[in-house]
Amino acid sequence: MARRGENIRKRKDGRWEGRFTVYDIEKGQPYVRSVYGRSYGEAKEKLSQAKRSVELLLEGFMGTAMSGPVFHMAAQGWLEEVKQTKKYSTYRKYRTVYEKHLRERLGGVPLSELDEQTMDSVFARDGEQMLSTSLTSSILSVLNRILDYASVRYHAGPETYTYRKRHPDRRPLEILNHTQQAKLIRRLYDRMDIYKLGILLCISTGLRLGEICALKWEDIDLEGGLLHVNATVQRIAIDDASTKTTLLEGAPKSVFSKREIPLSDEVMKLLCPYYGKGIYVLKGSCPMEPRTYQNRFQRYLEEAGIERKNFHILRHTFATNCVEGGADIKSLSEILGHSDVKITLNRYVHPDLEMKRQHLNAISAVYGQYLSAGAGR
Repeated sequence: MARRGENIRKRKDGRWEGRFTVYDIEKGQPYVRSVYGRSYGEAKEKLSQAKRSVELLLEGFMGTAMSGPVFHMAAQGWLEEVKQTKKYSTYRKYRTVYEKHLRERLGGVPLSELDEQTMDSVFARDGEQMLSTSLTSSILSVLNRILDYASVRYHAGPETYTYRKRHPDRRPLEILNHTQQAKLIRRLYDRMDIYKLGILLCISTGLRLGEICALKWEDIDLEGGLLHVNATVQRIAIDDASTKTTLLEGAPKSVFSKREIPLSDEVMKLLCPYYGKGIYVLKGSCPMEPRTYQNRFQRYLEEAGIERKNFHILRHTFATNCVEGGADIKSLSEILGHSDVKITLNRYVHPDLEMKRQHLNAISAVYGQYLSAGAGR
């Protein structure tokens, strides 16, 4: 088995094998090379030397054939660094963003020739479906991290890039309306089971799909009325594995996503009959497959007479209900696990004209009190 953060493993013949990926710049395709040693230390040293040799070869080629190193080199160097230091799921996410949205447009561009207009082309979608706000943010984050790496490693290219979004107004956030919520909740209460209860738990707490699938009974404190979010699961692609994907359980989305959420009396009452049956809330002995649970959710919607919706609509609906109910935004932000209260404000707080009128009338009432007090003197 490979040691954490390293692609070195012991073979059946007793030798240690170290693998590394080499990218064909012209074809834009990776291939795997191996080195071998009689011990782990020898394999590690050979692997380090081989990587450095390839890097020097590429640098020499790029230095003579092109105007210095290209964006693709910086991207692969940064991705390799991420692979060694971050969660594997994080590495896969960044790599996917790079390969799908950056490599084709920027991969062959020399860092010295990388300008704002060239980087703007990444976000141009003339005649295509526009990028979502979330995807735009992910692409921008990966792009700037690669630029930062290039600046330090190659002393070339811009240090940062600011994308001035030219999209029309953001589409309204999709939620279940009050009629749809009533229909769904009636369906969930009809012959309640643990799977229906899981859906109800999400619309009552704002849990993400991966978080409910990874939820364990030990994360729920019925006596204290608290739910602790400690893990998430997702299916991701795996390099050098017999299967293309695997279900990976790990830490939540960010440090802020690891949180505690108070439970209502109604939810605790519903949880009691099922409490402690197995390790995981939904499936007992192992995490629930997110796609399977998403499909189950679709079936509940269909049975309730509601068209197909993404599972995340439960989280949006919960947050919107909290805002409409007068919840303070700081508390809601912590319950949702957002890294910044601004995310909650920008995403869920959209006061209509009538609400603004009520606020101004309230201020006028205060001024009226001052006026009455002055007239009584």
